[in-house]
Amino acid sequence: MITKFRPLCKPLLQHVMRNAVKGIAPQSVRQSHVVSYRVAPPPHSKATRIGAEMVGAAMWWWVLWHLWHESEHITGEFPYPEPSEWTNSELGIPPA
Repeated sequence: MITKFRPLCKPLLQHVMRNAVKGIAPQSVRQSHVVSYRVAPPPHSKATRIGAEMVGAAMWWWVLWHLWHESEHITGEFPYPEPSEWTNSELGIPPA
């Protein structure tokens, strides 16, 4: 009895597999970055390394410059004005 269905099996199986593949979304190939699974990533180019060093140096220069020249922003030690020197107009008090 099985031998009678053998000629029908191959076309039927091909039809089923063809329709099954249509229902599966194709995998997109992403090439935005290098995938390194269990291996070391490729080394960065010389331009990338030099650029990173320059950006890092500029960042540290900016931080140290502002710590030296405007340390009040970090420590919070702004000069506070003397309240007795404030005028009524500065305080928003209308003239009498």
